[in-house]
Amino acid sequence: MKLVIHLLTIVLISTACEGVGQSWMIYEPDTAMLAKAYETYREASIRHRRFKHADIEPLILKRQGSEVFEVTKLGVSVLKKPIYQLRYGNGPKRVMLWSQMHGNEPTATMALMDLFNFLEASGDGMDSIRNLLKSKTSLYFIPMLNPDGADVYTRRNAMDVDLNRDARSGATVEGRILINAAETVDPDYGFNLHDMHIYYNMPGTPTPVTIALLAPAYNAEREVNDVRGDAMKIAAGINQLLQGYVPGGVAKYDDTYSPRAFGDNFQTWGTRTVLIESGGYKGDPEKQFIRKLNFMAILNALIEIAQGSYAQYDIETYKSIPYSDAKLSDVLLRHVSVSRDSMEYTVDLSINRNERTVDRDYYVQSSISDVGDLGENFGYTELDAVGLHFMPGKIYPKVYDHLDEVSLAQAMELLRQGYCAIQLAKMPEGRFHGLPLVAFSEQAPSAASPHLGRAANFFLAKEGKPVYAVVNGYLIDLSTTPRETFKNYVQ
Repeated sequence: MKLVIHLLTIVLISTACEGVGQSWMIYEPDTAMLAKAYETYREASIRHRRFKHADIEPLILKRQGSEVFEVTKLGVSVLKKPIYQLRYGNGPKRVMLWSQMHGNEPTATMALMDLFNFLEASGDGMDSIRNLLKSKTSLYFIPMLNPDGADVYTRRNAMDVDLNRDARSGATVEGRILINAAETVDPDYGFNLHDMHIYYNMPGTPTPVTIALLAPAYNAEREVNDVRGDAMKIAAGINQLLQGYVPGGVAKYDDTYSPRAFGDNFQTWGTRTVLIESGGYKGDPEKQFIRKLNFMAILNALIEIAQGSYAQYDIETYKSIPYSDAKLSDVLLRHVSVSRDSMEYTVDLSINRNERTVDRDYYVQSSISDVGDLGENFGYTELDAVGLHFMPGKIYPKVYDHLDEVSLAQAMELLRQGYCAIQLAKMPEGRFHGLPLVAFSEQAPSAASPHLGRAANFFLAKEGKPVYAVVNGYLIDLSTTPRETFKNYVQ
């Protein structure tokens, strides 16, 4: 979709809403201008996903006493970390946005920090947008609802409860904070901001679901009333915007009703609620591009809520968005030849690189996630391995004192000789490394095997000579020098 009208251009659109002709003056967003706003106001202090409560708290507290935001401490988490609400505007339409109720789902929190910078700015040619939001809406932001989970990058809170399954009972302090905030604000609109795993794909394609949208059900029958219908129209507008950046990369999230979930309950409480789930995008491991999409989608949706222009979208347009599938993996190897017990057979292998958090960084720990006929599955990286044979790797006999004794060129030469692992004389203090090798100190890696759940460390060989290496789930073409960043860890 190419929009040629500038962000601040006013156009008259006439539309029919529920059979009654309505007209309004609206701002028609230009995606280039929204993108420029993001680049201008992106919060530079946050560049990676594993930021902590201590990183965003100063960004919130510096706005105390400002003329733009009203900052309120709503309460504290289980581990006594403050949870804040920021209010912007004094308009009649009340909008509540909450992020990171799952601690390891930080993308929207980053985008909210960027949005705060935009909202408090002025004199850049976009003050008409700010004035529109100030006069028509009251925005209530609750960033990082689960600070304890965020600090250790885990889904649940310090009570080991999934906050998004606590709307009914309010047993957690964080869940009760959100319930109380909803009762106080009584929002007309809500945005439930999440991340989902990166292995969702658009049905029948290798395209990852970059953003999934949902107007949650308010009952088990998944009926559509005026409240949910409006949420569907808002989501349809978001989809239209995003198609210009990730064409064919937006899906619907599963709308099965959950009586414990906050999105479903907000919808039941009469709040027009939209779920935004940030998924995957190839080459964006820290989700900085998806952060940009969140900023643009949220800002555009708030503009459309302020002026009521979301009513131009049709519920059927929302319904036509496909549901996400889950047939994507990091690596998919097709037609791998395997020998076992004098048997020869051919299988497809899918491999996932599972992240393991260490403070502000992470390493990956790979495993074979599926074996067999995976003709309907896909990978971020795929290889048709016809004519290539599964071959276990060897441990290089020399014991190294330090990792820096091995260069990338030397590592590649070891791989070409069929060695996939090296041993270190002692465990290093800094265990992260970027070599395309398995490095260990005390416990040698187990023998490679093309079986479900096994570590993905092996070769694909032709006539006994390695052609590709798979090291901790990374597929490496041995005829070239890899440019990929390897997130490995000394075992």
